[in-house]
Amino acid sequence: MIVVIGAGPAGINAARAAANAGAEVTLIDTAPTVGGQYHRQAVGADNAPGAADIARDPRIRHLAESVVWAIESVHNGHKVHVRTGQADGPDRYGHAVHADALVLATGAYDRALPFPGWDLPGVVTAGAAQAMAKGQGVAVGRRVVVAGTGPFLLPVAQSLVQAGAHVVAVLEANRARGWLAAPKALLAGRGKLGELAGYAKLLARHRIPYRTSRTVIAAHGTGRVTEVTTATLDAQWKVKPGTERRIAVDAVCVGFGFTPQLELAVSARCRLVDGFVEVNEAQATSVPGVFAAGELTGIGGADLAAAEGTVAGIAAAAFEGHETAEPDLKAVRRGRLFAQGLDKAYPVRPGWQSWLTDDTLVCRCEEVSFGALRTALDNYSALGVRSLKLTSRVGLGPCQGRVCGRAAAELAAGITGGSYDPAATAKRPLAAPLRLSELAEKEEK
Repeated sequence: MIVVIGAGPAGINAARAAANAGAEVTLIDTAPTVGGQYHRQAVGADNAPGAADIARDPRIRHLAESVVWAIESVHNGHKVHVRTGQADGPDRYGHAVHADALVLATGAYDRALPFPGWDLPGVVTAGAAQAMAKGQGVAVGRRVVVAGTGPFLLPVAQSLVQAGAHVVAVLEANRARGWLAAPKALLAGRGKLGELAGYAKLLARHRIPYRTSRTVIAAHGTGRVTEVTTATLDAQWKVKPGTERRIAVDAVCVGFGFTPQLELAVSARCRLVDGFVEVNEAQATSVPGVFAAGELTGIGGADLAAAEGTVAGIAAAAFEGHETAEPDLKAVRRGRLFAQGLDKAYPVRPGWQSWLTDDTLVCRCEEVSFGALRTALDNYSALGVRSLKLTSRVGLGPCQGRVCGRAAAELAAGITGGSYDPAATAKRPLAAPLRLSELAEKEEK
């Protein structure tokens, strides 16, 4: 049995490729339908690319609304611990699935940067805004500004417009000429030019200004965001004095790239390099029988994730003993070259740390301010992620550092000059929240 965790572009293609090679596949995902964030469907729809293949292939069992909370290494494979059913529903039950080979395609979540007022209602991540717009047809606000960095801001703006919102502006923190540093990557991604042209037409048609070297540095309001302060940034993202402007809004969508969802990869003891899962050309990790595809291995978008998923599915089937053809690696290599260009064109510069004030919350769950974080660093010499969490409470709340951990690690490194591994926040025995009663239950087999 091959178990694929995650039903986005990478997971769908991995499941299809493995099944086409004759393997039995269990595809596990938290959503009610396949597609992931990129191909998110409206409630009741199930027409994401590849969804029909998943539904009609007798070799693929799709476990929807299922969360993997732990992976355990056992003889001849891995034991995958699953809870199936709605998180707050009475029929949720626990069971275990044996994996002879495992494909991790858990994707990534929005990278958030703290700034004054980011904890106000109405300030959301770009991914959350898109999920509401695509999944429920609901705009996060009537008058919205989209800010951050990276091409993902454009489809988010499109989704908001389609949901009926007035997008006041799209603010890109980096400079427009960032791609000049990666001409080969630009050539590799030339197939994206048509998509880019479509977004440009959308912005022009709806008279949405697209501003580079500018972003939201503060949100204001009582009980809810009503205004934002935007400013022009220099090359390192420090504010250029005198460029600050206030804009009236009722919602803010911010996105500064993505952070890979590493919990299960760490649980499976996969080796990480620079915060991503290390894989070879066959998408094999450092753990025999465990493969990874998609944003876990590097942020590169849906096309690259799908290509890597196909390779991972074929490799997993071959590991299980099925006869397989040699995978075509051209799409993966081209996609990775383009991803390198994305990384160069849309970096997160350290100047964002200068936007914070002492009372800016760094950890929203535990309400830890930037000033409190500095105090913990000064008073307790917190020189690692674990000691930082224990002395300041950053990352000890419900999100377990998924939202704040990376930013807190960067802030701590900037203050002390030490090394704080953001991936350390993914090291936990349980990869998903569980009730104590659920943990105590006997799993079905």
